[in-house]
Amino acid sequence: MIPFRKTLPALLTILLIATIADAQVTLTGHVTDSEQRPIPDAVVAILEQDVKAVTDSSGAFTVTDLLPGTYTISIHRTGFAPETRTETIDTGTVLDVTLHPTPFAMEPVVVVATREPISPGSSPLPTSTLSGDQLRRNHTVSLAHSLEELPGLRALTTGAQVGKPVIRGMTGPRVLVLENEHRLEDYSWSDEDGPSVDARLAERLEVVRGPASLLYGSDALGGAVNAIPRALPDPRETGITRFGIELYGASNNREFGTALLAEGAHKPIGWRLFLVGRAAEDLNTPDGKLENTGFSAVNGEAVVGTRDDKGDVQLRYARYGGEFKLLEAEGPANAEEEEGPERKAADNRIQLTAKRLIGGLRWEFHGQWQGHSLIEMADAPGTHTESEQFNLQLLTFSGDLLTHFGKGGTVGISGMYQTNDSKGPIPLVPDANTSAGGLFVIEQVHTGNWDLSGGLRGDIHHIKADPNPDLAFTGDTQDASAISANVGAVYHLTQAWSLRGNVGNAWRAPTLLERYANGPRLSEARFEIGTNDLDNEKGVTFDAGLHLEASRVHGEISAFASKYTDFIYLTPTGQTQDSLAVYRYEQADATLLGGEAALEVEAVGPLMLHGRVDYVRGDNDDLDEPLPLIPPLRGFVGGDLRFSKLSWANAFELGAETELVDQQDRLSAFDTATDSYTLFHAHATLNRDFFGRDFRIDLTGRNLGDTSYRDFMSRYKGFALDQGRNVILRISTGL
Repeated sequence: MIPFRKTLPALLTILLIATIADAQVTLTGHVTDSEQRPIPDAVVAILEQDVKAVTDSSGAFTVTDLLPGTYTISIHRTGFAPETRTETIDTGTVLDVTLHPTPFAMEPVVVVATREPISPGSSPLPTSTLSGDQLRRNHTVSLAHSLEELPGLRALTTGAQVGKPVIRGMTGPRVLVLENEHRLEDYSWSDEDGPSVDARLAERLEVVRGPASLLYGSDALGGAVNAIPRALPDPRETGITRFGIELYGASNNREFGTALLAEGAHKPIGWRLFLVGRAAEDLNTPDGKLENTGFSAVNGEAVVGTRDDKGDVQLRYARYGGEFKLLEAEGPANAEEEEGPERKAADNRIQLTAKRLIGGLRWEFHGQWQGHSLIEMADAPGTHTESEQFNLQLLTFSGDLLTHFGKGGTVGISGMYQTNDSKGPIPLVPDANTSAGGLFVIEQVHTGNWDLSGGLRGDIHHIKADPNPDLAFTGDTQDASAISANVGAVYHLTQAWSLRGNVGNAWRAPTLLERYANGPRLSEARFEIGTNDLDNEKGVTFDAGLHLEASRVHGEISAFASKYTDFIYLTPTGQTQDSLAVYRYEQADATLLGGEAALEVEAVGPLMLHGRVDYVRGDNDDLDEPLPLIPPLRGFVGGDLRFSKLSWANAFELGAETELVDQQDRLSAFDTATDSYTLFHAHATLNRDFFGRDFRIDLTGRNLGDTSYRDFMSRYKGFALDQGRNVILRISTGL
């Protein structure tokens, strides 16, 4: 196939060519409440154009410089349930909207489930969103740690510094992580590495729980996570400059960090600079300090964009990097050693995103260059001299070209070309080139009480791995193809209740490590052997759910059943090599069953109560034993008191939550059992004006009882307790 890097100039030329000018139109309307009273300061957003207007004191709004066409329009204001509509706009279109009061924080749309904006209530696949106050409180250096409180989401952790998202028991290469719809390609399939994205740079995190290969191809077998950055200031305005700063500190590991923001609009350019720095010492447990668990990281972005009546174009540079210390698998570092092993990660991305109206159709382009470096440093055997153990370099070109048509149709093509360069004395995998491409079509239909969707996708995948004598490897070429399909429906039983169902298949190609490993994994205390003739993993998932969205109650219950063929797993062989137990990658049929439930209730006055629970069971059908690293039953129950417009503050919130986790004794061949435990968390948030600026103070307490426990999803559970009491103070303005 033709490498994507050779097709990029042609795609850009097609996308940005001049088109026949269309007459511009204006959208006007009013936003009122259920008693026809005007709602000022409501935001009316044309999502495909990223254009916004704000209602005046009479509830009126005007959006100018639009081309005739069909658009997704979001109307939202704090304190009201958002409204999302698909409307055809031409000359003289007037849009009158009624919003209904609600105490719940609700996102008007999600993108990750359909590749274009859609109301969460119209998505047949279960979705979750983390934004606003909840995201701010959960911001960590690890994306997975930010997500783990959502229903069905966990984190496979290496201390507080490294984590991989776990969706319904699936993790690593089975969960695709995207940044503003650009897929991230890194080595997060390794146990000690997480996705190369800092959640502090995101304004919203979207998750789809279930198969997403129809939309994204390989690696979305269990679901997808999309980290969406904040919107640029409108480049059609001028003279806008904003600054923000944040400082935070955490007591447990003496973590300190800062975030610095500068952004503005000076016609015809909008721009943003965002920098996040973090440093932390070793973790503390109720039993004492865990040596060699600190980290430091510097992450950030620089974005510039322009917009006209036909769309917008943005160019973004993002960086993720730092040094992350690791405990060794046999336990804490030897006291005689000055330092234990550490990972040095560096990820640089250049992303081009363009949305244009061309020939009456909405076109969307995502192109990315990503350079990822991963180095492990450790003491050489028998010495106290630190040296490089391995050095992996991954270079990826990827992109998508989408065409949106009608009121819910999308046709898309995607491509990827990747080179892997394995350096250092321990070659974990051979040098290899990977190329892939896909073509898909999705259609959504809204008729009566039904929201219907369906789609079909075809993918091809090619790997060429070079010979490597150190791995006793003579070279290999692998070709694969896959077909993905999805059919789903949402039936609105009443205005408050809706029933949804979905069936879809997904797949992933085996990683280089799973195919070609033949060497020690010292940090895991094992010797791994790959299997080069592994087939693609394939799975089918049936998903159903019931959703409630009433004035004082929000709730959801979901259940799923997934059947996988050629599921890849690591199993002990009973042999040893160089004093390490030998493990080999094998395949089997597997079944996962489970579900999630969540409930929010406006109890009385400012008191909000909430609860959620999730469970998953995984089985290796061939061996009749549990799958590895399947999280145990977990639940949360808590409440929040929320006040606004106080004499001494703009807003104040106080909340508490209890986390209950069951024991896990359904174990695979190399799992470690963990006991049940209960943790107590609390938070307080204050918004107040100081010196003419709105300042926000967040105080969060995690594991306030300093409970001794071992998380089944922690890589340290076999020899160390999890983090003890941690209090985080965060002060920010302009962010």
